[in-house]
Amino acid sequence: MYRITASAGFSAAHHLREYQGKCENQHGHNWRVTATVRGESLGSDGMLVDFGDLRRMLREVCAELDHTDVNTHPHFAVHNPTAENIAAWIFSEVERKLAGAGYAALMDSVSVEETDGSTASWSRP
Repeated sequence: MYRITASAGFSAAHHLREYQGKCENQHGHNWRVTATVRGESLGSDGMLVDFGDLRRMLREVCAELDHTDVNTHPHFAVHNPTAENIAAWIFSEVERKLAGAGYAALMDSVSVEETDGSTASWSRP
């Protein structure tokens, strides 16, 4: 199984609903996101997915959240903007772009680091 990973980042504010503690107040992070795709075979060019394409797709998705209050994004107006939920949403959005680009590779996982040492991930079940 081949795997490749690309990274991107964004800066955004959020606050956690249904949480008692300092994170219930609006605060910000410099989020670091890594997306991994996997596949059993390579294209005729010897690549699973072009790194540049994967990085571009990931940056496009992260740009939707960059310099925003994540709570105001339509998805997160309904889903609590935890690192876990942000990872799952980014996974779905990059997966959609990957399929639209015609790649046979599958999304494997997305990890979202909101602070040094605090990372949440979503992977295909």
